[in-house]
Amino acid sequence: MKSQILKRGFYTRTDTLRVARELLGKRLVVPTPDGTRVSGLVVEVEAYLGEEDKGAHSYGGRRTRRTETMYGVGGRAYVFFVYGMHHQFNVVTGPAELPHVALVRAVEPSEGIELMRGRRSVSKDRELTSGPGKLCRALGIDLTFDGADLTTGERVWLEETGVNFGPDEIASGPRIGIDYAAEDALKPWRFWVKGNEYVNKK
Repeated sequence: MKSQILKRGFYTRTDTLRVARELLGKRLVVPTPDGTRVSGLVVEVEAYLGEEDKGAHSYGGRRTRRTETMYGVGGRAYVFFVYGMHHQFNVVTGPAELPHVALVRAVEPSEGIELMRGRRSVSKDRELTSGPGKLCRALGIDLTFDGADLTTGERVWLEETGVNFGPDEIASGPRIGIDYAAEDALKPWRFWVKGNEYVNKK
């Protein structure tokens, strides 16, 4: 199947929960400078619904140098650094000025696995990309990717695979690590592929 990069219209829809679910089964591709494809199938995501969501960086209209990317038009990467050690890769969704994102929490490696192993010294391949910080290191994603256009096919993109998970193949539950979000932490805005070994927490 010829690579079919997701177009802007996929991302700019206002139903971020739907966009997040539909990211499952898409392929995240981050080529090396020489063009070698390093990629994985998206198997776990979390949605963050902007200014009304206590779990979102943009809650309450918070607009800083870091969050400015979230306010751009859907179809760009929002990458941030946490705990002084991990990068996290998000997809900006919706129209401009609606700061919604979907965090990619896990991917199943499909291309460039040897490169991933070189970037992450792990005893089992399932540990390569079974978490947002892990997958960023394995795929070579850092802060320089923040704001990257996902529709141009240059530094990073998502593409169709022909894999479409049905409702009975997708689970949902509370997001992880956002206890500070009070009642919003309990909202079932995390989606994952049932039974996939790269999903770290079921």
